[in-house]
Amino acid sequence: MSGLLPGGYWDSTGRLHRDFELAALTGREEELLATAGRPQTATLVTEVLSRCVRRLGGIRPVPPEVVRQLLVADRQYLLLQLRRATFGDAVRADLVCPWPECGQRVSIEFSIADVPVEPAPQPAPAYTMTLSAAALGREEARDGAVAKDGGSAEDGSSGKGDDIAGDDGAAEVVFRLPDGSDQEALSDRLARNEAEALTALLTRCVLRIGTGGPPDADRIARLSTVARAEIEEHMRRVAPRVEQTMEARCAECGRTFVAPFDIQRFFLGQLRTDGRLLYQEVHYLAYHYHWSEREIMDMTRDKRRTYIEVLADAIEVLNSGAR
Repeated sequence: MSGLLPGGYWDSTGRLHRDFELAALTGREEELLATAGRPQTATLVTEVLSRCVRRLGGIRPVPPEVVRQLLVADRQYLLLQLRRATFGDAVRADLVCPWPECGQRVSIEFSIADVPVEPAPQPAPAYTMTLSAAALGREEARDGAVAKDGGSAEDGSSGKGDDIAGDDGAAEVVFRLPDGSDQEALSDRLARNEAEALTALLTRCVLRIGTGGPPDADRIARLSTVARAEIEEHMRRVAPRVEQTMEARCAECGRTFVAPFDIQRFFLGQLRTDGRLLYQEVHYLAYHYHWSEREIMDMTRDKRRTYIEVLADAIEVLNSGAR
């Protein structure tokens, strides 16, 4: 399977790699996912994609360190395509109707091809923006009033804003978009404290504020609420996106609702539930064909099941003739 990433990977020479070749999961990857226990999801995604992405632009093979630096949306998109290659295009999910007076279980079906994907408007390794006067706490203040972020309007002080403004009173912010390395580093912190994790994410992704170097966590914490909101919004606007919500209709009450669709958890959860079935298939093929475990585990799911179907048909013919 081949395709084009919605964002792409920038190498150290400034070259963008977007086209990819992807191989379906074999029994090896299925076993890894089925027996992984409860590791960090992002780490597991890196491992699986590094095994299944055969080529990325001019990079072949694709090592884990490259997969780790792929944008979040690119990793989600690859998981969608890997799911399609392994299970097919149709997706069925069981949900619970969120309306309080209903609460019935609902089954929704959709096609992976119908999941909205928005490419990055202008792919770049880093982006530059300028914070507004409001973000710097420089709104006009009369009669010696205190500016938004503290400090006096009369003496030109603006508290947090002065810490990041350049000589012209403006503040340029240079940032990169979040990638798999951020997911791996911050997943535990996100589960404990979302606000703290967001500050840590900005610390990792903001490369420069004003004329200074890379900011530390304290400097990010000193940004005004407006400044942080502007940076986050600009990140959202320039990033590629894979839709992670689906509209569903409850067959019981007839009302529609928007359901979250966590691509990583859905895909990995689906494979984990099939762990026992994987070993049953290996046993069945090894018993009848006398193939080694390695030979069977190197097969894709479709190939294993094709042999099982052929074998089942042959056994049925033999049993019919014996009656």
